[in-house]
Amino acid sequence: MVFTVMAALAQMELEIKRERITDSVAKRRAAGKDLGGRRQTFTDSQIRNALRLIESGEPATQVARDLGMSRATLYRRIRELPQTTTI
Repeated sequence: MVFTVMAALAQMELEIKRERITDSVAKRRAAGKDLGGRRQTFTDSQIRNALRLIESGEPATQVARDLGMSRATLYRRIRELPQTTTI
């Protein structure tokens, strides 16, 4: 019987916690605040613009910092860009 009561209390605490989290997320969404999670992905056009800046003489470290990514990630994304050829 003691275990049944403890299990019921644990279940009740879990439901209260879940409700608090749901309310908090709803409030943050309504206020337009960041919900955390994964960072935004950078579009190919952003990476191309970064490449243009690097080619024009800007330090790659500074360009990557301005975009909010590491220099290694910037170079990897530049390598992964689809190569467009114009004739």
